[in-house]
Amino acid sequence: MSISRADVGLRSERGPILAALMLTTGLVAIDATIVATAVPSIVADVGGFSSFPWLFSAYMLAQAVSVPVYAKLADTLGRKPVVLAGIGLFLAGSVLCGIAGSMGALIAFRVIQGLGAGAVQPMSITIAGDIYTVAERAKVQGYLASVWAVSSVVGPTLGGVFAQLGIWRGIFLVNIPLCVLAGWMLARTFHESVPRSRHRIDYLGSALLTVSMTLLILGALEGGQAWAWDSPLSIGAFAAGGLLFAAFLAAERRAAEPVLPLWVVSRRLLLTTTLVSFGVGAIILGLTSYVPTFLEGALSASPVVAGLALAALTIGWPISASQSGRLYLRIGFRRTAVIGAVTAVAGTAVLAATALTPNVFLVAASCFVTGLGMGLVASPTLIAAQASVDWNERGVVTGTNLFARSIGSALGVAMFGAVANAVYARGAADHAAAVVPASAAVFLSVLVAALLAVVAVLAMPRDRGRPTAAGAAVGDQSESGGRD
Repeated sequence: MSISRADVGLRSERGPILAALMLTTGLVAIDATIVATAVPSIVADVGGFSSFPWLFSAYMLAQAVSVPVYAKLADTLGRKPVVLAGIGLFLAGSVLCGIAGSMGALIAFRVIQGLGAGAVQPMSITIAGDIYTVAERAKVQGYLASVWAVSSVVGPTLGGVFAQLGIWRGIFLVNIPLCVLAGWMLARTFHESVPRSRHRIDYLGSALLTVSMTLLILGALEGGQAWAWDSPLSIGAFAAGGLLFAAFLAAERRAAEPVLPLWVVSRRLLLTTTLVSFGVGAIILGLTSYVPTFLEGALSASPVVAGLALAALTIGWPISASQSGRLYLRIGFRRTAVIGAVTAVAGTAVLAATALTPNVFLVAASCFVTGLGMGLVASPTLIAAQASVDWNERGVVTGTNLFARSIGSALGVAMFGAVANAVYARGAADHAAAVVPASAAVFLSVLVAALLAVVAVLAMPRDRGRPTAAGAAVGDQSESGGRD
């Protein structure tokens, strides 16, 4: 049966739900870029320059550790209550960020925002996976990608405008009407029937995961800054984080309903797509966090100009993501992802090679190419993972994939922050002059992450057939992921 655009468009029977998902996605999409362009203004107002990476790491950490919990709840209680709760938390965090009086308070309130985003983004993708087939999702990607395309321009521009006007708090308060409208639309249009049964929440696993990731990110971000790398505090943070993560893995083996089932990473397809997602998170947040600061510090570019240069990254992503469906339906998930990963390497390589001679247009072009590559990596690998499981596992699989992306973002920003802070420490007498070498070191680290993402993509099992309209690629999207 052929599938027409009307069957998946905004005027179709499922159109109102799609519109609600687009608006819900927009909450996270705008927030992904609007904060970065205002960082210099925020620091000038509330101080705490060395701590600003925590604006991103704290948010991404909260998002990351909550995703598996929400994913499990979504597979047991349903998608709707989880996504509505996430919108409520995101709204509360946005209001609190808008009235924060210090960098410490702002970071703490970003945690609340992150807890909301941990439900909003994966639930939107999971609901789309529930109501659309693989072939339909190839077209739906165009609609969802358009949200990121618009947000990639609106977010940095709004952030830059608010920063230049001296009202950076508006970048958070603008979320209030968006959250209210998104929640109302979802409550009104999306209805689901979920079998009711008693479930056991994995409190121990959730707590161990949260504390272990917090310690590891704390050690990465503060090492060489708040304390020496070889100090007892640094060693203790990494050691305790590692031990607690090992305890988390042991607890998941015994849990009746684990928050992060280990079978998710025991199948080759799911393991490799999870690793790819980790790399995607590190690359995107590494550039998002440092490109505006780099341009504003190295070239004295205005926040609006720096924001528009960053927008090239998030414009490239949705353009390629919207077309990735056509490509993976023709050549398969793995080949599409390989093309994307190589493209991302090319973009990050140019950025790293030219960082010592900064140029706004060259930075924007490099970001655009990197974004094109990421769009051809992230969408096909996530849909391949979703297509390999049934409804009762799709929430966990989607959640695990996005959990890996969030952890990659949080750890990536932490590691890149450690690299930048090490360079800043050497040039403490002239902080402004150290912006260029510090950013160059960060961009080189992003290139390394892109190369590792290529390795992970190549490790994916080969597609044995093209994805079908009803399900996954014939053969490899199965229980074990197949063999090459």
